[in-house]
Amino acid sequence: MDRQLAGLVNIITPRTHPDSAWTLVASYSDRQPRFYSLYNSDTREVKGLGGTHPDIRAAEMGSQDIVKYRARDGLEIPAWLTLPAKGGKKLPLVVRVHGGPYLRGNVWGWDAGGQFIASRGYAVLEPEFRGSAGFGFKLFSAGMKQWGLKMQDDIADSVKWAVDKGIADPDRVCIMGGSYGGYATLMGLVNDPGLYRCGIAYAAVTDIPLLYDSGMAVLSGLPDDYKEYGVPVLVGDLGKDAAQFVATSPLKQAARIKRPLLLAHGSDDHRVPVPHFRKMRSALESAKADAEFVEYAGEGHGWSTLKTRLDFWSRVEKFLDKHIGQK
Repeated sequence: MDRQLAGLVNIITPRTHPDSAWTLVASYSDRQPRFYSLYNSDTREVKGLGGTHPDIRAAEMGSQDIVKYRARDGLEIPAWLTLPAKGGKKLPLVVRVHGGPYLRGNVWGWDAGGQFIASRGYAVLEPEFRGSAGFGFKLFSAGMKQWGLKMQDDIADSVKWAVDKGIADPDRVCIMGGSYGGYATLMGLVNDPGLYRCGIAYAAVTDIPLLYDSGMAVLSGLPDDYKEYGVPVLVGDLGKDAAQFVATSPLKQAARIKRPLLLAHGSDDHRVPVPHFRKMRSALESAKADAEFVEYAGEGHGWSTLKTRLDFWSRVEKFLDKHIGQK
């Protein structure tokens, strides 16, 4: 299979019937969305079955690699770097921050969001900042109670690495993310206004204490003992860490956001309920921030309809082009 489908990862599902000559194969790469084939071990015939995104042309997609850089305290941080198909140096850069945050952000392979951005000429950098899972306990445990602090520094340090390597134009960097990634986007604009030209946040956590009392599903759906003992270790304690939560909640720091912002949310989001968005919108409007707001009626934690996805990604494309687009 690797000889016939060169340059792809080919995952073989062994046949369960001994008399069958056909084996199911799933194939993909960083440029090629996953597709499925049948392989006949007698005739060596490969018969295509179909794929997840049949209209995508692999030759037009960007390359994705894992890179590593050092945070300011010396911790090694992995990150995913996707470059446009044509490559280039000193490119406009979009830093995509994964949600969670205590999970793995990405894996090697074709990714719709990253490739959409890269296809418009941007480099895309996705740091697996401290607290991310899948890269060892040292990296994971270093993220405990570091919302808006060292976790945020890791994201900023990824930009500095990309600039130092000649990948990114320091004057054309935008930060983007959803859920925790939306939180980190807002805190990036608060903490590092000289680093980011703009930000795009969706389904964003905007106030850490609001996580504990707004019926947030990610907390309310957890066992009581985990909420009592686990969450205070990972995120913080409402009482003991109250001052830290003021300094690291975008809602409390909204007046410090001076860069252009696109903020989007679903009205029916049960994981990060819509008060996070509406309170932040009110605070930004009071601060006369340069912000664009969109609330999608009926949408939850992410976009489920084609209409919403088209509207949101069209806004993203226009927003990026306006603020960090090609010279």
